[in-house]
Amino acid sequence: MQGHSPDPKKKVAILSHSGMKDAIAESTRVCEALSSYPIQVISGRLDDPGIRQAVSAGECGLAIVLGGDGSILRAGHLCASSNTPILGINFGRFGFLMELERSGWQQYIPRLMAGDFRYETRMMLTANHIHENQVQGTWDVLNEVVVCRGPLVKPLHIVAEVDGERLATYVADGLIAATPSGSTAYALAAGGPIMPPELRNILLVPVAPHLSVDRTVILAEGAQVSISSPGSDNAVLSIDGQHPIPLGAEDRVDVFAGNHSLRFIRFFDAGYFYRSLMSHMEQNPAAAHS
Repeated sequence: MQGHSPDPKKKVAILSHSGMKDAIAESTRVCEALSSYPIQVISGRLDDPGIRQAVSAGECGLAIVLGGDGSILRAGHLCASSNTPILGINFGRFGFLMELERSGWQQYIPRLMAGDFRYETRMMLTANHIHENQVQGTWDVLNEVVVCRGPLVKPLHIVAEVDGERLATYVADGLIAATPSGSTAYALAAGGPIMPPELRNILLVPVAPHLSVDRTVILAEGAQVSISSPGSDNAVLSIDGQHPIPLGAEDRVDVFAGNHSLRFIRFFDAGYFYRSLMSHMEQNPAAAHS
């Protein structure tokens, strides 16, 4: 989808990772680069209540995010419900979800303001935590839902149902339900496939399966997945890498395509996704920290 110039009636939000001093400093330069255009710019950290309220209320026509992929995940949860598109400037190690690097972003500002870009729409999931047939929590998901073992170092018996029918019982450390965006995150580390980010499917990827199904299952967008670990008091739920939530022995997690999608601003062709991914895989930046 072709982009368009930012709506002058709406604000541009500059969001930076609160723990990255370089990103916070660079956000000032982004504001300066936009100052010559007839738009209102607001700037703050991702955890700033005021700027979060402005984005959630639909007051912003664009969010520019400075940080790593984790920052994009947090911003995505914030921006999806108001359909606010995101442009990422990478200050992390990987930057799978980012579009621009910390050096050279300035040359893209005129193109951004002229609408010379495309939108890339990413599927999101909804996850419901169910206890005694009551919803205990609901989350929008950009990458993955994970049901996995908690403090005890032993595998779980995990039951996966699709549209009310049992699909498989896993003996494993966990089960991942991922979007195509999430196929390059935890699901990739667990041996899942790499999928084009614009697809709309749900991936089920077991983590360290023991004498049980060890293949990824790719489901249609309309499927509903229910994940449980009956009788276990050692299962936890994690959404997009957030802090784990304990699951009771009779709890389940329902996962399905969400009502929201997330729009990214892209200047490069679709093939750039694969070129960037292969570059990261050949020279893993995380290896330097091991």
